[in-house]
Amino acid sequence: MESSVKLLGHPAHQMLVVFPAGLLVTSLVFDVLYRISDLPELAVVAYYLIAAGIIGGLLAAPFGLIDWLKIPRDTRARAVGAAHGIGNVTVVLLFIVSFVMRMDAPHAPGLIAHIFSAVGTLLLLVTAWLGGELIDRLGVGICDDTGLNAPSTLRRPHTETKIAGR
Repeated sequence: MESSVKLLGHPAHQMLVVFPAGLLVTSLVFDVLYRISDLPELAVVAYYLIAAGIIGGLLAAPFGLIDWLKIPRDTRARAVGAAHGIGNVTVVLLFIVSFVMRMDAPHAPGLIAHIFSAVGTLLLLVTAWLGGELIDRLGVGICDDTGLNAPSTLRRPHTETKIAGR
């Protein structure tokens, strides 16, 4: 089942999700480093990583929803996609709570803000696995003419540029 929204022949959702996932996981790394070192600059970096991750997650979500709506009802893929989407909305909400809790003092967040981020990161690992299950096992978002010798998406007829006289 091919993705509905593509950029240069590749699913937009699959390209966009790597940014918020990476940013949010990295924010937890900076939280841990802050807890170990007590350097306020590390907490501030985590704060801005969370902000960027939330924005990225909100930008990626509509493309995932569009693809999910295309999955036939009463299929395992539809159920896995629902769990993936609901889980990711929950991840973003957990990080929003963490972000809001840090707003008054981004340089010195409390333990509860870190716990929300840690729980969000653990859930993100689960939802990322579900996304992999959708793509790798169930073929959601995979091009219909996929194969080891498939042509580049830049060479596919819908992305070719016609040159005058050729």
